[in-house]
Amino acid sequence: QVQLVESGGGLVQPGGSLTLSCATSGFNFKDYVMYWWRQAPGQERELIATLSPTGGNTIDADSVKGRFSTSRDNAKNIAYLQMSRLKSEDTAMYYCNTVGRLGAPYWGKGTLVNVST
Repeated sequence: QVQLVESGGGLVQPGGSLTLSCATSGFNFKDYVMYWWRQAPGQERELIATLSPTGGNTIDADSVKGRFSTSRDNAKNIAYLQMSRLKSEDTAMYYCNTVGRLGAPYWGKGTLVNVST
């Protein structure tokens, strides 16, 4: 059974940093592309970053370029999203995601990041 569990969210002040984790099980993590998304209240889900099986990463959202990065530990089956210089507009639910061999998407339940004073 495929499982993705995000963690690491919380309340952080503007300008602060957080690292989110996506712990996975039930599939060969090292063979799969991982994605990070976010969804702010009242907005559509937005693709933030794409992480290749070998660790190469692409930041897809212009609004976070230069502030966010991704990495993975294939030995631990965990993907990470490192966030710095956080802004109030980064407040959102953050999700990790992958797509199975037959095209089925798998999602975690998300972790909430709240950037506020």
